[in-house]
Amino acid sequence: MENDGVQSFWDHLDVLRACLFKIIAATVACGIAAFFFKDILFDIVLAPSRSDFITYKLLGADTFALHLINTGLTEQFMIHLKVAMMAGVVCASPYIIYVLFTFISPALYANERKASVRVVIAGYAMFVVGMAVNYLLIFPLTVRFLGTYQISGDIDNMLTVSSYIDTLTMMTLTFGIIFELPVVCWLLAMAGLLRSKMMTHFRRHAIVAILIVAAAITPTADIFTLLMVSLPIWALYEASILIVKMKD
Repeated sequence: MENDGVQSFWDHLDVLRACLFKIIAATVACGIAAFFFKDILFDIVLAPSRSDFITYKLLGADTFALHLINTGLTEQFMIHLKVAMMAGVVCASPYIIYVLFTFISPALYANERKASVRVVIAGYAMFVVGMAVNYLLIFPLTVRFLGTYQISGDIDNMLTVSSYIDTLTMMTLTFGIIFELPVVCWLLAMAGLLRSKMMTHFRRHAIVAILIVAAAITPTADIFTLLMVSLPIWALYEASILIVKMKD
C-alpha cells in the first residue's frame, strides 16, 4: 500500500496472482474429483447417445443404436482427462466468478457494483440454462439424426468418441453464448444503444435469422426438429424485447 491507501501496480499484480492461483487450484481440485468419478461422469456425457435417454422417451422417438469407437492408443485416456477438466471448470465456475468479481469490484462505485452483481448473476444463470437446453434438447436431436443418418444401407456409421465429445463441447458452448442474448440486449439498452421499437420493427428479419441459425446448428430435414431448436431462440428474442422495453 502507498501512503494514500491506494494500491500500487505491483500490489494489484500480487492480488491478481493470488486470484489466479485460487482459480487454478479450485479448477484442478474439481477436475481431479471428476476424474475419479469416471463412471458417473461418462454416464452423464454419453447419455444422449443411448435411445433410453429421457428426451427420446418424452418425444416418443424410435429405438436406435449409436456405436462409438476409439481409434487411438492414448485417445480414451486423453478424453478422460479432457472431459474431467471441463467438468472441473463447470463445477468450479461459481467460485471462479466470485473470485474474479472480488478482484474487480473494489474498482467500481457502489451503484456500479450493484448493477454488476445483477449482470454477472443473470449472465451466469442464462449460460447454465443454455447448456441445459442443449444437453436435454438440442444435442440429443442432433446426435440422433446425424448419428443414424445413412446415404446407403450398405454403409454403417462408426463414430469416434472424440468426434462425439468435440460436438457436444462445441454445441454446449454455442448455446451458452446464444442464451446470453437477453443480458446483452439489457446492457445495450442501459447504454442507450437499443430500443424495443427497433427490435419489434426487425422481428420478421430476426425470425428468418433464427431459422437460418437453427438449420445450421441442426442440419436435418425434419421440420419438427427445426422448430424445437428455433422456439427457444425465438423465445429469447421475445424476452429480450420485454427486457429492453422496461428500460425505454
